[in-house]
Amino acid sequence: MTTDDAENTRGTAGPVSWPLRLRRRPVPWESQRPTWREARPDIIGGALKRALARPAGNWYVVGGSREIASDRPLGRTVAGIEIVLWRDAGGVLRAGPGSCPHLGAPLKDSPVRCGTLICHWHGLPFDGGATAGWEPYPAYDDGVLIWVRLDAAGGEEPGVRPVVPERPDPAASVTAVCTVAGRCEPDDVIANRLDPWHGAWFHPYSFVDLTVVGTPGDGNGDGGGNDDGDCFVVDVSFKVAGRAVVPVRAEFTAPGPRTVVMRITEGEGRGSVVETHATPLGPDRTGQPRTAVVEAVIAASGRRGFAVARATAPVLRPLMRRTAGRLWRDDIAYAERRWELRRTGRFPG
Repeated sequence: MTTDDAENTRGTAGPVSWPLRLRRRPVPWESQRPTWREARPDIIGGALKRALARPAGNWYVVGGSREIASDRPLGRTVAGIEIVLWRDAGGVLRAGPGSCPHLGAPLKDSPVRCGTLICHWHGLPFDGGATAGWEPYPAYDDGVLIWVRLDAAGGEEPGVRPVVPERPDPAASVTAVCTVAGRCEPDDVIANRLDPWHGAWFHPYSFVDLTVVGTPGDGNGDGGGNDDGDCFVVDVSFKVAGRAVVPVRAEFTAPGPRTVVMRITEGEGRGSVVETHATPLGPDRTGQPRTAVVEAVIAASGRRGFAVARATAPVLRPLMRRTAGRLWRDDIAYAERRWELRRTGRFPG
């Protein structure tokens, strides 16, 4: 945080342990410090290139763990491949092609009975193993997100499990998952997240006093789990109401080609994580690419009062999803614009 920003938020909201600060001199949006010089295309592009070179083992995030009930499946299209997911009698995640091998019924519309998916056209049962030419896909539930491995789509050396970022203790955190989709490719979503400089300009309703204090390779930050220190370090204040803000330091890393992780390293909610996963859906009816952004917020706090937040998690989750959704309505427009410029050969980066 810059000296001016620190002065802007310190000493006016009571004891240091209180997370809220009052900004003494709110800066009009048009008068904040421009960030375009620091947001160099080569820095963003270099970070993106390194992210794309990291292996994912052909694993793709499909959605949130809570999206699959015990009595009905979940249907998705990933990289143009129709898939169906459900839970067996033991609660284990199962996945495979979304079309029945008999006459092509959409299995996403079929019921689950005692852990068996039963085709609603002719009653062909699926227990998760190979059936009548139907071959399962490897699937993984990490407790927050569900993943499927599609070797034909990924083309990499298959991984036994997906690369799941380090997270706060599930028993001491609150999680929420938001999904949005747009006309772009996963690279465009990841590039958006590797541009922290746009935060206070593009999302002034959520962020103020944003300063990027470390970029990949400059020695700042601990790498957020990346051994090579390939991270962006940001000081920023989250707006609460009026002049009230919560200042934090956060690090952005890309552990894989379709994932960016934001981790709070200092300030309120230290250790909290926001995972952004970009999953290709395949082309739409006009042949344009579609990408789903699946974002998981895993919030944690060392404060005793956070136990109350955990107890009211069912109420908090919709609010957390709404906040993430508002940000991504803007950011998906950023990603779509980037894709359009690349498609037409007009992208300046």
